[in-house]
Amino acid sequence: MKLVTFRAGEALRLGALGADGVLDLGKAAAAAGKSLPDSMLGLIDGGDAALATVRAVLDGAQGKKDHWLPATTRLAAPIPHPRKNVFCVGQNYKAHIAEMARSFGREPVYPKYTQYFTKPWTTVVGDGDGVKRHAEHTQRLDYEVELAVVIGKTALNVPADKALDYVFGYTVVNDVTARDAQTNHGQFFKGKSFDTFCPMGPCIVTKDEFGAPGGHRLWLTVNGKTRQDSNTSDLLFGVPEIIANLCAALTLEPGDVIATGTPSGVAAGMKEPGFLQTGDEVVASVEGIGSLTNRIV
Repeated sequence: MKLVTFRAGEALRLGALGADGVLDLGKAAAAAGKSLPDSMLGLIDGGDAALATVRAVLDGAQGKKDHWLPATTRLAAPIPHPRKNVFCVGQNYKAHIAEMARSFGREPVYPKYTQYFTKPWTTVVGDGDGVKRHAEHTQRLDYEVELAVVIGKTALNVPADKALDYVFGYTVVNDVTARDAQTNHGQFFKGKSFDTFCPMGPCIVTKDEFGAPGGHRLWLTVNGKTRQDSNTSDLLFGVPEIIANLCAALTLEPGDVIATGTPSGVAAGMKEPGFLQTGDEVVASVEGIGSLTNRIV
């Protein structure tokens, strides 16, 4: 299933994507004599029982016009206000590590351990939302398409071979980065954490539909021109290892989001860097999920 949070005036509502557009799950459930949480976090908290209700409601709505909204319905981020910072993994695609080493004129060094940082919830925006240029604070605005994992149940000290059991689903994140701030502050957090620097969406695909997280193409375009084009098979640390390493002595909770790293093709790695400017349209896509479109404003 492809689950979304959509905008209904000033309200945010829970929905599902289908061939007929966006299904208002709350209204469809009520019409079927069922009840569902009114938010994505509530749905995730509801576990397998809540997902089973969504499946029943979605199946019952197929071929009917009631409670379906057009595909052009404006979406918000699937989780508009995460309970915690978004967890992120740095230096996790082998070709990206190599390109960044070349840009600094040094030999690539592949980390022995997963490299983590976070982005606060104030970075999160949805499909179609603007990403602020912040020109007074950065001259090197970059993009990073990433596969992101949404945790489905509390995980602590989970081994890698059990880690996927704790996944709710997957979404797309664009880990927008101010490269100069990243360099100036000597760590990833500040340069990754300007307001609007974490576009997320357009949906969460449940793990049963997405399948194994390895082997999915991901790519990004700027103004229609491809900048990044790779596959999750190039990950240095795969999703099970990322989850297992992160939840060692650190509790992951339902609704936590983990962005798994970006492939080669970032602006900072180009011979003539093409950093983002006001008006640029950036489209980040992951096979099996969809495309996340944002304009620099």
